[in-house]
Amino acid sequence: MSHQNDLNPEPGPEEEPGLAEELEQEVARESGAPAGPDAGEDTADRLAHALQQTMSHPWTVAAGAILLAVLVGSVMIAFTDERVTAAAGYFFARPADMFVALGDAIGGAYSALFRGAVFNPRADGFAAQIRPLTETFNYATPLIAAGLGVALAFRAGLLNIGGQGQMLIAAAAAGWVAFGVTGLPFGVHALLAVAAGIAGGAVWAGIAGLLKARTGAHEVIVTIMLNWIAFYLVAYFLATPGLLQAPGSNNPKTPPTPESAQLPGLLGERYNLHWGFLLALGAVVFVWWLLNRSSQGFAFRAVGENPRAARVAGIDVPWTTVKVMLVAGGLVGIAGASQVLGQVTTGFGGDIDAGIGFDAITVALLGGSNPWGVLAAGILFGAFKAGGTAMQASEGVPNDIVLVVQSLIVLFIAAPPLVRAIFRLPDPERRRTPRQARKARKEAAA
Repeated sequence: MSHQNDLNPEPGPEEEPGLAEELEQEVARESGAPAGPDAGEDTADRLAHALQQTMSHPWTVAAGAILLAVLVGSVMIAFTDERVTAAAGYFFARPADMFVALGDAIGGAYSALFRGAVFNPRADGFAAQIRPLTETFNYATPLIAAGLGVALAFRAGLLNIGGQGQMLIAAAAAGWVAFGVTGLPFGVHALLAVAAGIAGGAVWAGIAGLLKARTGAHEVIVTIMLNWIAFYLVAYFLATPGLLQAPGSNNPKTPPTPESAQLPGLLGERYNLHWGFLLALGAVVFVWWLLNRSSQGFAFRAVGENPRAARVAGIDVPWTTVKVMLVAGGLVGIAGASQVLGQVTTGFGGDIDAGIGFDAITVALLGGSNPWGVLAAGILFGAFKAGGTAMQASEGVPNDIVLVVQSLIVLFIAAPPLVRAIFRLPDPERRRTPRQARKARKEAAA
């Protein structure tokens, strides 16, 4: 028996664990899962790392900024509601009345916002119930296009604050082609008017880009000054017969946009949504492709990250600056053309920009200068615009509260450390690798 045991020795204490470990590692390699004694620890590290990346993402900070703005808006709604004020007078006698009034005021306000911006279950028929959503898209159309123009400049390291002036020039160019050029068939006329609006916005922004490239003039100062120049220039056109002023009228207003130049309705005459929304969506795809799939977009981003390194790499930084502003102004021009050809077709005045040029800065900031983020931010602000009227009409909430919420979103977006501190979000600049986290845990355990 002893001789048999010598011929067939049982595995020693060192051999068996080695073989088992090899088999475990082989199975792990085939399944793609971690193996060895640190397998569970590595999985936990990866999960923690993924959670940390998610929580430190800029879009998480943007969501926190929106939530904070809504909470502050809720406080303002409560303070402006008469029922809450009345219940606060006898709070210690019947505190429940105060909380009921708060719930009714805040819940009713945001419920009205939802009904006015997304879906109205009180309307008759599904077609009427989804009308608020189409209004949101309609308001979002110029915000998306103008926001893309601002965001593209941001990605290239430029501050395009001239959205108002670019919109005004684009609207004037598109309007002049719309009612000044006759005899063109439907479709061709609208396409030519849109092209004129894009060209007008591009030229007006290109002036700022050229001054920046040739003289070093700061684009913020130049674009702000160009806003005022465009405002008074369009005001002169509107007050001058033979230019933009309607024939036979003394009012500073253009004639109505001919039907051949109007952007057709997207869902029929029952809704205000027009083909400008598709133009805005196409602009989102174009900017995404430009920034992520083209060599020119790489040059834009390189100049925005480090102009000196881009110059060393052979990129013509001044010419790239001019091209960025041309494209950015053309995108804002889509917003101006859509206002004239789709939104305000009865004739427009000097307020055709409707503050969209400055709202576009907020949209670009909230969207993180990402085309898909700009799309989401534009729809969100379109919902605020569409639902704010419903809040005021049905609940008596001042429409200015919606503007305050939008302003607070900008405030919190501009202060990411504050949002991270309130929600205890990790700082992406202090992100630790899984190996560093594992080492820290081992040191803490020791």
